[in-house]
Amino acid sequence: MTLGMFDGVHRGHRALLDSLIRKAKNLGSESVVITLNPHPRIVLSGSDSSLRFLTSLEERIDLMEEAGIDKLVVIPFSRELSRMPACDFIKKYLVDIIGVEHLIMGFDHHFGYRGYGDAVTITECASNYGFSVNRQKPLKEGNEIISSTTIRELIIEGSLSRANRLLGYPYLLKGKVVEGKKIGRMLGYPTANIEPDYPYKLIPADGVYAVQVLLDSLSYKAMLYIGPRPTIEYSNSKRTIEVNIFDFDNDIYKKNITVRFLHRLREDKKFSSRQELLDQISKDKAEAMRLMDS
Repeated sequence: MTLGMFDGVHRGHRALLDSLIRKAKNLGSESVVITLNPHPRIVLSGSDSSLRFLTSLEERIDLMEEAGIDKLVVIPFSRELSRMPACDFIKKYLVDIIGVEHLIMGFDHHFGYRGYGDAVTITECASNYGFSVNRQKPLKEGNEIISSTTIRELIIEGSLSRANRLLGYPYLLKGKVVEGKKIGRMLGYPTANIEPDYPYKLIPADGVYAVQVLLDSLSYKAMLYIGPRPTIEYSNSKRTIEVNIFDFDNDIYKKNITVRFLHRLREDKKFSSRQELLDQISKDKAEAMRLMDS
């Protein structure tokens, strides 16, 4: 088994999960992952509204299933649990409840009270309770370790291609279609405004993106805008997420929608006129189609 938050379930995580699955098969046992929900930083920070993560629990579950693990155990995180010493946590959950034979740890993983559960502590606990343990080496892209922190920083700064490469899949956003101001329709490009399902979901940098939309089990090509619409709104307008699905004009209000970010076309900017904005949107659509067709 292994344990951790696995935010993003990125390529580094997948390398660890692949090792877990191989080891379980060699032992003739099951591969088990323990994770926590909500994220400890949410609980310990007092629900800090500035916190953002790559994946919700639902998305982590889907990605773990795709990875091929046998079981995912989700432990509710609380302040009380945060005060539990690492060896007590191991005894209660890993030994008594799950019956761990072998523990694979991430290269930088710490857990238990104040993060005191490090490699030395865990090795001592493993010896006391009769299971083996090893620490996974980090996966690197060039000279850089693949980490959730690095990927979050890339998405914030707009480096989507690099973020997707480290993730190993297109960055995802799930949400519900909500009513907007219908400005896109007035411009000739009807858009669906998206309200993310997960309040702590990291939203990519402002700009225009080529995306794939999953809706009612069907897939569509689309372009998506993130930003405050500076050309047609006031300077202090709220940031919006709106998607124009190509060759599509159905009413999808209140429906669930999934967006896969494929390419960042450009950053957001204020145009001198609506016509200049329309001309750019036409170019954006052509470029999105070219990229997705290739």
